[in-house]
Amino acid sequence: MLNFEHFIFSILNSRFKKLLVIFLTLLAFLGSLAMFPTKLVLAKMLPGKSANTYSVYVDLPNGSSHVETKKVTDCVVSILIQEKEVENIEVFTGMGSPLDYAGLVKGSGFKRGENVAEIVINLSDLNSRDETSFLMVHRLRPIIQSSCEVLKERTNIKMVEEPAGPPTQAAIVVELYGKDGKGLVHLGNEIKNILANTEDLVDVDILEDDIYAKYELIVDKEKIIRSGLSIKQVNEILYLAFEGMEITAKNSDVYPDQIPLFLVLKESSKQLYDTSEDSLKKKLSSLKLMNELGLMIPINELVKIQKVQSMPTLMSKNLQRVVTVVAEADKVSQVYPLLDARSKIKELLAQKYEIKNGSLFNLKLQDKQTLEVYDLVWDGEMKVTMDTFADLGAAFITALVIIFLLMVIYYKSFALSGIVLLGSFLSIIGVIVGHWIMDIFTQETFFLTATSLIGFIALMGISSRNSLLLIDFAISLIEKGVEKRRAIAVSAATRVKPIFLTAVTIVLASALLTTDPIFGGLGVALIFGTIVAVIVSLVFIPVLMDNTKAI
Repeated sequence: MLNFEHFIFSILNSRFKKLLVIFLTLLAFLGSLAMFPTKLVLAKMLPGKSANTYSVYVDLPNGSSHVETKKVTDCVVSILIQEKEVENIEVFTGMGSPLDYAGLVKGSGFKRGENVAEIVINLSDLNSRDETSFLMVHRLRPIIQSSCEVLKERTNIKMVEEPAGPPTQAAIVVELYGKDGKGLVHLGNEIKNILANTEDLVDVDILEDDIYAKYELIVDKEKIIRSGLSIKQVNEILYLAFEGMEITAKNSDVYPDQIPLFLVLKESSKQLYDTSEDSLKKKLSSLKLMNELGLMIPINELVKIQKVQSMPTLMSKNLQRVVTVVAEADKVSQVYPLLDARSKIKELLAQKYEIKNGSLFNLKLQDKQTLEVYDLVWDGEMKVTMDTFADLGAAFITALVIIFLLMVIYYKSFALSGIVLLGSFLSIIGVIVGHWIMDIFTQETFFLTATSLIGFIALMGISSRNSLLLIDFAISLIEKGVEKRRAIAVSAATRVKPIFLTAVTIVLASALLTTDPIFGGLGVALIFGTIVAVIVSLVFIPVLMDNTKAI
């Protein structure tokens, strides 16, 4: 303790050493803040969560057949079954899987149609495998997409993990609002292409139905009656030829209800050679019904084929027409690719649209030819991240103000209150540097998360307590007649043991949190923030105390 007292006293007696301490502290503070723009430390709402399951969403263009969808899903499954950590696979064709957390949030449980499918992959227990689920998804995504998306043009395959925290539709969601539906869809496709060409963004998709040509079969009632047939007969054979139908029911002693029996033609009989009208006519001509006179009447004589355009589902939100574009961030914070994409949108669409900045990152675009106005609103995990960090920032500022006011009441001095406040704030150096150090020694990126900021706010009380111990003891010694600098040095040397023991306790207790995927940021913030808080309290705070006349 005596050596530490001499060390602090020597600093206080030397103007150069005091300036050096202030300079090094300021340099460390600015250097830690510079780690954000230089991307040495990356911020994210929550890190990736390793789970025992994930899903693959398969979306073919609207109008695709069940056979084409099955071909793509078989391709995906053939790749997944080669993974030793995959225990079983469930394929849901024409629908999403039974609702789970991800399905509720992302809306996959409401998918219906021959062009959609969901593949659920169950893995071995996370404690018994070396590779996390999100690293496996990162590794398999390019393999699956490059191998299977080419089987059908405009197929979109997305790898979906269980959300680690906030219930959002995707990491990045772009919502486009406007009155012109065609203009919205066109703008949505342009933004989709921009996001698809933005680094670190994957699984880009536009949640809008494609308009495609289809054939409608219209029964000719007059011809059916003249042919001695009934409309019911014609409808039934058409359903049987293309879909299948219930033809009877079976009773069972062990089942309370009748068991329906379906008649379905084999795939080769149901399929058309191609999607042309001639192929459909040939298929209908092969279907015949016997009328009351025993004559076989071909179906193509009784129905009309009409080529029409599909009717897309119109999406709305807040009573406004909306087109949604989604994207996921691949192992990075979604904020950085969002900023890149936003810059590209303003640059590439400037010739066609007049673009103005809105609130936060939102944009307002006006078509220079039609004068239609579109609102571009960013949503998803990015918005939750910004809102959360803003709320935690407000909580941090509130904590600083409350501490400052309490210190003013206690000391009746703005200078001493400012010293306590500054000492508390400088613990942010340890929080940021600690995340940078952990990022070096971890396999995946160690993000500064919402829990990290919670740890920083918790450090405020610890740092304030250290400064209070020094200031109170130094004031009591000065009141007893001890010279000011000697009193400050004795105070630092005397209080170093309780401050150090408190710090060791916090560090050891927080070490248990560092391996947790969610609360690891909280543990790292408390450990490294506490270490810096001790150094600041025992070295930097005495220098500030010596330079104030309030003591």
